[in-house]
Amino acid sequence: MPIQRIAVGTFAEATHPDALKAALAEFISTLIFVFAGQGSAMAFDKLTSGGAATPTGLVVAAVAHAFALFVAVSVAANISGGHVNPAVTFGAFIGGHISLLRGILYWIAQLLGATVACLLLLFATNGMATAAFSLSAGVGVWNAFVFEIVMTFGLVYTVYATALDPKKGSLGIIAPIAIGFIVGANILAGGAFDGASMNPAVSFGPALVSWSWENHWVYWAGPLIGGGIAGLVYELVFMVNTHEPLPTSADY
Repeated sequence: MPIQRIAVGTFAEATHPDALKAALAEFISTLIFVFAGQGSAMAFDKLTSGGAATPTGLVVAAVAHAFALFVAVSVAANISGGHVNPAVTFGAFIGGHISLLRGILYWIAQLLGATVACLLLLFATNGMATAAFSLSAGVGVWNAFVFEIVMTFGLVYTVYATALDPKKGSLGIIAPIAIGFIVGANILAGGAFDGASMNPAVSFGPALVSWSWENHWVYWAGPLIGGGIAGLVYELVFMVNTHEPLPTSADY
């Protein structure tokens, strides 16, 4: 059972050089992802005078995020696992793949990476707004909440199947591509409704820099619930008794 593998971890683990290197990798990868994703939307909006909120703008956002996430996951995969997303980290924690303290370290790095990316965009574009995620006209809070749960479930389930499952074999080679593709596809599906975040860090950075928090809880609660459910489902159904033990304080 996944619940039996959940571990708090130790201070020694959270401050070990390997853990700090992993957190730095998460910071850099999240910065790369958010800078490219947010930057593409801002660039398209500038070139088309507000055209980001059009079908073409949605396709551009989907492609940019898919490419950027493919790279962000790839460059961090061998260091931190390439989570680049607090919801992925939470799903991994629920399945016993990362301790609570190390997960918190990842969260801090991811949120800082997203915030720094938005600050850099604010400076580089001479003050152009980094738009916070928001609901489209006619879309209710609970509609967006369900969207975020379902989309993030698909994302974290893909992470489990292609990256975390010990039985993945050669499928692990395409994990970054599969993860990028599912995010791009979900943006095409949900982007016109609530922006299709699937990632609390991606929502947090622009919200903090623009200081726009309306309905922000949706972009935390939905992804975390969706990621947690994906972790539980995959662990309970497909990955029983296939784990190696998590590191303990004796390993540091």
